[in-house]
Amino acid sequence: MPSTPFPTPTEEATDAQFLNVAAYKFVKLDNLECLRKEIKTRCLELQLRGTVLLSREGINLFLAGRPADVRLLLDELRAREPFADLEAKESISNKVPFRRMLVRLKKEIIPCGQEKIRPDVQTSPKLPARELKQWLDEGRPVRLLDVRNNYEIELGTFNGAEQLNLGHFRDFTSAIERLPEEAKREPLVMFCTGGIRCEKAGPIMEEAGFQQVYQLDGGILKYFEECGGAHWDGACFVFDGRVALDPQLNPTGNLLCFACQAVLTAEDVTSGKFLFGEYCPRCYQPPKTLHENEFQQRQKRIRELAAAQPGCTPYTNIRDIHVAGRFDGWNLLDFLCQWQPAIGREQWLLWLESGQIQQKSGTRCQANDVVRAGNSLVQCMPETTEPSINPNITLLHEDESLVVIDKPAPLACHPSGRFNRNTLLSILSKAYPHEKLRLCHRLDAWTTGVTLLTRKHRPTRNVLEQFANQSVQKTYLARVHGHPDWEECVCDEPISPHPVDSAGRRSIDDAGQPASTHLRVLYRFPDQTALLEVRPLSGRTNQIRLHLKYLGHCIVGDPLYADETLREKSSSGHSAPHTGCQSGEESPANLCLHAQKLALRHPDSGEPVEFRADNPEWCEGR
Repeated sequence: MPSTPFPTPTEEATDAQFLNVAAYKFVKLDNLECLRKEIKTRCLELQLRGTVLLSREGINLFLAGRPADVRLLLDELRAREPFADLEAKESISNKVPFRRMLVRLKKEIIPCGQEKIRPDVQTSPKLPARELKQWLDEGRPVRLLDVRNNYEIELGTFNGAEQLNLGHFRDFTSAIERLPEEAKREPLVMFCTGGIRCEKAGPIMEEAGFQQVYQLDGGILKYFEECGGAHWDGACFVFDGRVALDPQLNPTGNLLCFACQAVLTAEDVTSGKFLFGEYCPRCYQPPKTLHENEFQQRQKRIRELAAAQPGCTPYTNIRDIHVAGRFDGWNLLDFLCQWQPAIGREQWLLWLESGQIQQKSGTRCQANDVVRAGNSLVQCMPETTEPSINPNITLLHEDESLVVIDKPAPLACHPSGRFNRNTLLSILSKAYPHEKLRLCHRLDAWTTGVTLLTRKHRPTRNVLEQFANQSVQKTYLARVHGHPDWEECVCDEPISPHPVDSAGRRSIDDAGQPASTHLRVLYRFPDQTALLEVRPLSGRTNQIRLHLKYLGHCIVGDPLYADETLREKSSSGHSAPHTGCQSGEESPANLCLHAQKLALRHPDSGEPVEFRADNPEWCEGR
């Protein structure tokens, strides 16, 4: 390896200029991976930079480096039989226009999507650059066809050349159908940057019925080299850091927008709508418009993911089981029953006997195994099929720190019980693939409305502190059985922190945790139900439902706390909300409880913010 440091693409040469070469050859190649490694190794040894594309149809390369090293590599390639007549177009620059050295394998070195096109077997006649200039000098009737993409043509083209409005070369076949019928009978000269695209464009045109097709030998760069700028207007786009060359093969100083690939002028770069690597005047969008577009795309993606009902296709569900310190030394079955009491001892025993509870290594666990603090087990549930969900998830708000959702029902917030993939968190994890959203509070699967999530650690801590000190204002709407004999009241009954049965019900318990709920009557309906505004001043499990049951006004559709008579009334009455469930789904009654508003201080600005979800249909008096 030479000891002299090789200049980076932004360094200017001090003692000598750099040589840039472009070359291609359509020839049948084999052993591509071996050839790739050999060329990559040699380019690195010679400290060259650029791109070499290899495929079974040939080679296409753009390289830059010290002139002697570039020419040495070309000589070594030509020593190989397939590349013996490899021709290169040269230009000089005082910077290396490439950032790194890439040697890649491709299906085609110039993608056109037509395998039957074989430039190594057949191409159109090549017209030398000087001969084309002579034709144009003499005013000879000829059609000039630019086969490059739109963004390349914007920099310059031959005077009077026809354009095909190409976004990609794959569109070439359909684009030539728009040429006038007389073009098929007249002399037509195609041209592109270095000639390689014309190698495929020619046979495609001949197959389409064009009778006198020529390709400019060596492309625009060869024409510049031999004829300068005669009959040419502008510059030529090149696929390296120089961006564009003038007819003297000198860089024009243009830049390229990384976002939209537009070629930029000096005026573009000095514009207030230019940010290097982000946007330019061609693709700039005001922040508000950009955010709205991203918001709509995210909303669309969330709905698509939810509509797919990912948990409804049978799969093997694997759930982690972590042993907390307080369970150290417990019998495994006893631990499991305490860890998830709602499941029931008999069910846990059945799962143990069937081998669904395992060590991380895959070893089956036994009911009398002793667990230790910090142990991790897994529960493997084959052929898991989850109940259907309502996919109508609505994105209410999104910023750098917060995501706010209007959650439909039925939809569980996080994996638990019968739900894993068909949960809000699981769906959002795919809509935000590079983030881990954190749920700041939880709504029951059958409660609808505002659900708040955070995107980063610091705002998570800030928001959770607000929930902990009860400074977050939560407002619910509830439709309840009966007409309260009060207009407004506060229920302060304490709530047990422990479930009282396998359904997960809680109870009013004088020795329980403090709880407080403010209630106000909004409307009394003729069907002996009422609409209430409910503001929980604390955050206990099932708090609103328990306090309303205690006050004698169970929520319409409550599957846990309403007595049998009220449950039957809910399931047959008109007060139940539409859920969007799939037919045949096993589901509880429809719960008329809706998280209408959530107000807090934004974790970034500290300013008050309020998020609101639309009222469901059951809020109306029908």
